[in-house]
Formats: sequence, structure tokens, C-alpha cells
Amino acid sequence: MVSEVYSLALKDTLNEMVHACPDIRNALIFSEEGEIIATDDGTPEDIAVHTVDALDEMLDKAELIGSVDNIAFAGANGWLEVSHYDNFYLVTVASAHANVDQAGGLTRVLVPTVLKVLKRINLLPVKDSLEELEVEREEPSENDAEEAADESFEEARTEEEKKESAQEQESKPIPEAQVNQFIVESLGGMFVSPDTVRVDNDLLLKWKEMYEDKEIREVEIATFGGKSSRRKVKPIKEAKFEGKGMIQMHEKAQSLLEIKKGELVRVKPVIE
Repeated sequence: MVSEVYSLALKDTLNEMVHACPDIRNALIFSEEGEIIATDDGTPEDIAVHTVDALDEMLDKAELIGSVDNIAFAGANGWLEVSHYDNFYLVTVASAHANVDQAGGLTRVLVPTVLKVLKRINLLPVKDSLEELEVEREEPSENDAEEAADESFEEARTEEEKKESAQEQESKPIPEAQVNQFIVESLGGMFVSPDTVRVDNDLLLKWKEMYEDKEIREVEIATFGGKSSRRKVKPIKEAKFEGKGMIQMHEKAQSLLEIKKGELVRVKPVIE
């Protein structure tokens, strides 16, 4: 989830971009997960949602394979351009008579620069400003010595308890990775990576609970023909595929494993 400050900064950037280039009618930024991060003031939220959904559906039908860094659509009423920056996508809509090179040059410079600055700021550690205090030196009393000894004893005991607890956790066996069988379903679209597969979110939550709250980021896929591969895993988006025992895979991944849509594969979480 992107912070509100991040979103506001990107929103201001889109407004400045539209103001600097009046040929740009609308602009919006959304994440790889489909979350709308920011829009300019002239783009209603419902239009932004419809645009994101339509782009994915349009490119699904066009059977585009692989990830896209930059793509433009020309229509009778104008241009629509999609650009990929880091984990975000920028969509701009320009009028038919727009200078595409000028508008594109602005978006390719302004937005990436702002994203880099925001990322850099986000990574900087926050340090509290501390006032320098002058402390007078005092000779330690007998009570101070006794208190220091008690504190040292407590710290030693606490440290020992922590070590024992850590040893118990290490000695506790982690359950063996559970193997599930899934039917292969094709996964396509502009924002789909061949390295990522999708399964039911309920299963991901079940795995997380089963393996002591470990985040399951990858799965191992094995075919009945002896092929295997590790892939990143995310939850299924479409409700029509939930709870049907399916694993959505890019066609490139299917080709690598020498399988096709409708075949059965074994899947287990990668525990690290």
C-alpha cells in the first residue's frame, strides 16, 4: 500500500504535467497489482478504474505475451500511452493533434525523476533530533554499585532466556511442504510476468498459518512428465477462477514445462 504522502506527491506531479502540456487530457498512475495510486484532477476515479480494466482486457484479447515497458494506442479521438516505471504504470491520454514526441518526452522525464526522488526519501532513515545534555560526573555510591550489580544479573538472565527460547524455536521442526495438485489455466495480459503464477488466496493464507506465519513468495511446480520450475506466486484476481483448483500460468512458463492449459501439475510452497 502506497502512503498518502507518496500519492499526493504523484498527484501533484500529474497535475503539473497536464498543466505544462495542455495536449495531455488525462493522466493516472497505478501499481502492478492494479491499485490506482494517483490521478490528475481532471480524471474521475470511475474513469481511471475503467481505463485500467480496459487496458488489461484489450491486451488479453490481442494475445500480447510478456511484460511491456512502453506502448501507445492511436485512435480517431487521440492517443493513449502506457509506460512502465519500476513498480508503477503511467497512463496518459492526449488529443489527436497532440505532439506525441513532446508529450512523451515530458512523461519520460518528469515522472521517473519524481519516482526516484520519492524512493530515495522513503529509504532515508528518520532520525530524531537530540539535544546535547551536560551530565555532571558523580562518584558512584554503594547503593549505585548494588543496583548496577542487580541490573547486570537481570540482563544476563534475560539474555540467557532469549538464547534458550531461540534454541527451542530452532529445534522445533517446520512441517514438510504440502503438495497440492492444480489444473493449469493460461494467464495473459500486459502486466503479467512469465515468472509469476497465481493460486487461490485462501491457499496462500493457509500456507502462511501452517508454516508459522512465513510469507510464501515462491512455489515449486512439478509436472507428471518430470519437469519442474520455481516461480513467484500471487493470489488469483478473477473471482470466476477462485476455489476451482486452478493455477494460472503464463504461456511461456507452460512452454518451458512442456505442458498446456487443462493439464494437471503438482505445486508446493517454497519454505525458506
